[in-house]
Amino acid sequence: MLTIGRWLRILSLLTVIWLITILICLLEGTEPISLSDAVGIFWAHLSSETGGAMDVGKSTILLQVRLPRVLLAGLVGGTLAVVGVTLQALLRNPLADPFVIGISSGSALGVVLSLLVGLNVFYWGLSTLPLFGFLGGLITLFSLYRLSQVHGKIFVQTLLLGGVILNAMLSAVIMFIAYMMDADKVMGIVYWLMGNLGSPDMKALAVVAVYALIGMAVLFGLGRGLNLLALGDETAVTLGLDAERTKRIAFFASALLTGAVVSVSGLISFVGIMIPHVLRMLIGSDHRLLLPASVLGGGIFLMAADMIARTLIAPTEIPVGVITALCGGPFFLYLLWRGKMKISNA
Repeated sequence: MLTIGRWLRILSLLTVIWLITILICLLEGTEPISLSDAVGIFWAHLSSETGGAMDVGKSTILLQVRLPRVLLAGLVGGTLAVVGVTLQALLRNPLADPFVIGISSGSALGVVLSLLVGLNVFYWGLSTLPLFGFLGGLITLFSLYRLSQVHGKIFVQTLLLGGVILNAMLSAVIMFIAYMMDADKVMGIVYWLMGNLGSPDMKALAVVAVYALIGMAVLFGLGRGLNLLALGDETAVTLGLDAERTKRIAFFASALLTGAVVSVSGLISFVGIMIPHVLRMLIGSDHRLLLPASVLGGGIFLMAADMIARTLIAPTEIPVGVITALCGGPFFLYLLWRGKMKISNA
C-alpha cells in the first residue's frame, strides 16, 4: 500500500541519485573539471563576480556547454520514461513505448516537414517545432488507435504490429526527405535521427521544459486513473472511471511530450521500456509513485548514457541513441524471452 512516508522516501532517494548524477556528468568530459573549480565557477556566476582566478575556458565549458546539455538529457530521459509508463498502462503491454509503436517517428516526421517548408518560428519565445512534433505524433497515434480498434475495443497485438510497420514507413519517408535536401543538411538530420542532444542553450532547454511540464502535469493527475485502467476497462468503469476520456487525455499528453523531446533530441529508443520495468521491480506499479519516479529514473539513465557517449571515444562523440539502443536491445530481448518462458510454463 502506498503511504505518504513511502512516497517521500523513494522519491527523496531518487532525487539524491539524480543530483549526484548531474554533478558527475558536469565534472566529467574531455576537459575534466574538479569539484572545487566547479563550485568556484558557480559561486562567481551567482554572485556576479568576474576576473580573479576563475578559468574562463572551464567556465564556458561548464555553464554554456555541459550544464544545458546535462539538464536537457535529464528532461528528455524523464519525459520518455513517463510516456513509456503511460503507454504500458493504457495498452496493458510491457513492450509499449513511444519509439516501438511509432509515435517518435511520427513526431520526427512532423519536425522534419516543418524544417523543410520553413515553419520553425517563435511566438512569445516558444518554438513551433515541438508543436509540429506533437501533431506528427498525435496523427500517428490516432491512426494506430483507429487501425487497432474493433467495436470499441483495442487489440493490443494489432496496435504493436501496426506501430512497428508505421515506424519503418515513417523512417523511410524521413530518409527520403533528407535525401532530397541539400548535402550540407543531410548529415545533420541523420545524426539527429540517431539520437543527439547536441549543444543546446538555456533557451532551447526552457522551450522544451514548458511543453514537457504541461504534459507531465496532466499525466501526474491521471495516476489513479492509470491504476484502474491497468486492471482492465470493464473494472475501471465499474469503479467509476470514465475510461475513454482518461485514455484520450493520456494519449494526447503522451503525444505532446513525445513531440517536445523529439524536436530537440531526435529518436532515442528504449528509455520508455527499460526504466518503467526496472522501477516496477523496485517500487511496484502504483502510478501515483511510478510516474514521478520515472521522471527521475529516466533522467538518471539518459544523463549517464550521454556522459558515456561524450567520453567513450573522446574527442569523438557517439550519438546517445546508439548507447541507449545498445542497452535497450538486449533488455527488449530479455522481456520477450521472459514472456515466452511464462507461456511455456503455463
